[in-house]
Amino acid sequence: MTTPTSPSAGVYHSRSRVTRNRVALAAAGLALTAFGYLIGRLQDGPADPASAAAVPPASAPVATSAAADPSPSSVPPSAPVGGIDAYTIIQAEYATSQQGTESQDTEDEGGGRNVGWINNGDWLRFDEINFGATPATRFAARVASDVGDGVTGQVEIRLDSPSSPPVGSLTVGNLGGWQDWQTQSTIITPVTGMHTVYLTFSCQSGVEFLNLNYFAFGP
Repeated sequence: MTTPTSPSAGVYHSRSRVTRNRVALAAAGLALTAFGYLIGRLQDGPADPASAAAVPPASAPVATSAAADPSPSSVPPSAPVGGIDAYTIIQAEYATSQQGTESQDTEDEGGGRNVGWINNGDWLRFDEINFGATPATRFAARVASDVGDGVTGQVEIRLDSPSSPPVGSLTVGNLGGWQDWQTQSTIITPVTGMHTVYLTFSCQSGVEFLNLNYFAFGP
């Protein structure tokens, strides 16, 4: 009977490289899956329509994971260590501070509350929004409006000060009703790191033009 010989050191190293490559490919696949879902949410076309259609619970946190449906909450949680992930859903009513706005019960899917009565010069402030090292290049918001025909307003995204130059702007007009919700998105200047995010609102007509439920950033 022949005694089997142990594999050479080169064989072990080769197997180790194969194992590492398989782990790296698996991690990359998971990252691409999460990325695809997030982009689907931002474009109002979820990658998994069945899960996106599910009614979310009423007690989800302010920043939910990208793989979960956005849902309202009656009590805003404290910002986690490292801040709030910019790539998750952030509910508008949990602004750290605000000027000129009020919240109300929403008829959007999932229920909860939205911010309304938004007019020129109003703003919302969100502390410790963490963009990390991956640049955010897209902003999306869940909006509704019954402003007069031909009237538009802007949601401007500013960093660290309400008077900073905006990194992006989303224009919103009449969407058919104050509770007729749509997800709209816009391209922004790439953003990384930790910031206080201000959403400032402008409307040359000087009328209330917008309801806002939630928003998120995307790569």
